[in-house]
Amino acid sequence: MKHVINDVEVMYPRINQTYRFDNTENRSIPCDPLDDGAAYEMSFRMDTDQAKALFKAMSAAYKEKREDKWPEKLEMPFKKDDDGMFIGKAKLKGAYGKDVTQKPRQFDAKNNKLPDDFKLTTGSTANIAIVFVPYNMRDHGVSLRLSAVQVTKYAEPKDSGSPFGAVDGFTSEDASPFDSNISDDGDDIFEEEPAPEPAPKKVVKKKATPKPKDKQELSSIVDDWDDE
Repeated sequence: MKHVINDVEVMYPRINQTYRFDNTENRSIPCDPLDDGAAYEMSFRMDTDQAKALFKAMSAAYKEKREDKWPEKLEMPFKKDDDGMFIGKAKLKGAYGKDVTQKPRQFDAKNNKLPDDFKLTTGSTANIAIVFVPYNMRDHGVSLRLSAVQVTKYAEPKDSGSPFGAVDGFTSEDASPFDSNISDDGDDIFEEEPAPEPAPKKVVKKKATPKPKDKQELSSIVDDWDDE
């Protein structure tokens, strides 16, 4: 029960390899196809007309496979966002039992197969090939089993940007302290600098040496100490 959903906006695609949700990191992480919870998956946005057409096709598939004990009607499976668009989800498990599934194929608008490691981006536009799988377990519905994707408009990955605010300090426009020392040919940096001129010597005038006092004067000074 194959079906193609045409011209929808891609959301959170994880189809370049299998992923599983990690409770510790609280996010989906790459994993082996045989890991518990491993899957290829993507969400997509539809307008009202697209959602009605898809729901009608899903209801027909459910009705065709419905057994007597199954609920008669299919419940609305899509969520509506704040913009009035409807959100659907397509998924393919990494394996069913021990049988690893075939990775969803990806094609460009000209139907050329994209590289195996091609990463589809949120905001891209695509046609999505799925297989309807009606079921009735704890709840009932129709799974959209992902088969292939044709990318008709690719959205460039968004730059996450810097986590910092602007502050005073270094900028890439600041001049390099080395620019003024290097010429175009690079020779200036190797030229020898002229030796500095010696500083003029200071002339120190020697004080005149006092004439020694004669022995008579020295004797009289020593005699005076005794008188004190």
